[in-house]
Amino acid sequence: MYSQWLVFVRTGQRAVLLLVLALVVSAGQAAPQPIPATLSAPAVIAGLTPAASVGRVFRNLDPQYHRASLWTRAQSVILGGTWLVGKRRVAALPRAEVDVEALRANTSRATVTWVGHSTVLVQLDGVNFLTDPIWANRSGPFGGLVGVGRYTPPGIAFAALPRIDFVLISHDHYDHLDEPTVRRLAYAFNPRFVVPLGLKDWLADRGITNAVELNWGQSVQVAGLTVVCTPAQHGSGRTPFDQGRRLWASWAVLGSKRFYFAGDTGYFQHFKQIGDALGPFDLAALPIGSYTPREHARPVHISPEEALQAWVDLRAEKFVGIHWGTFGLAREPYDEPSRRIEQEVARRHFDPESVWILRPGATTAW
Repeated sequence: MYSQWLVFVRTGQRAVLLLVLALVVSAGQAAPQPIPATLSAPAVIAGLTPAASVGRVFRNLDPQYHRASLWTRAQSVILGGTWLVGKRRVAALPRAEVDVEALRANTSRATVTWVGHSTVLVQLDGVNFLTDPIWANRSGPFGGLVGVGRYTPPGIAFAALPRIDFVLISHDHYDHLDEPTVRRLAYAFNPRFVVPLGLKDWLADRGITNAVELNWGQSVQVAGLTVVCTPAQHGSGRTPFDQGRRLWASWAVLGSKRFYFAGDTGYFQHFKQIGDALGPFDLAALPIGSYTPREHARPVHISPEEALQAWVDLRAEKFVGIHWGTFGLAREPYDEPSRRIEQEVARRHFDPESVWILRPGATTAW
């Protein structure tokens, strides 16, 4: 996912946009006790390739992987991003009504609720967890004081969340690792944060110590569920000086049913590798937005059509589209991803009942 470091300088009545740094790689009274978590043995799941590094920089599986320069990507966002006033029309997606009491009372049904962007609330075997949570109105540095604005509010108010047992983080880009949100979650629920290599120290620096970090292929047990760190094709970095220093990942959660969360990723054979090693999955949450301009985005962001192919590779029964319709981060029209999914489903004769494009706040059983 594209992420930026922007500063807005106001002179008089006029707002002047100044690019300083570009990162386009992309309530309760007392906290409950942490849920025990221990690394599985053996630590590495057969069929999954651990992440390698060159020096302090992690590498993708594809030996041909190559990205445009940071400056080129920054220019693309500045000139083409939907966040530019008047550049492209955006509108908040219509939201669903949330049955808060049903979510809080649920102890057995497998459900998924799209909160917005890459944030989903998953309920499985009586356990509640979140993926890449962001409740901020803006994605960017300095606690979200600057950056890319949100045009679709979260589908669930933070205060309406049920108990959160653990949180999955795919990588450290601002729209996937939002510091104010993770601080708030840690204070409200003290969930276990399950993160890729390098992010445990980042959390600890902010006083969040209930965390475990994994390499691709490692697994952890949380509240009776098996959480497996799986490969993705992307990158990391919150400043120009820490690019690739923290790992990026996708995640599989295995219980009575099997759930897959892609995070941010380009298309590669890792989807088939994950499907062969851990599938078939009952539900796969896959990104369908921020795929333009294609020449820059292709290595790190799948298109809607590639997302459906990844769903096939994973051997998943159901598909839910995420990472769209929330932040103005790319050049495609804000409502294009869902239309392209619908067109590709028809073209490939997929069962439309198995491919879900949810409204923010909508909950469905899986």
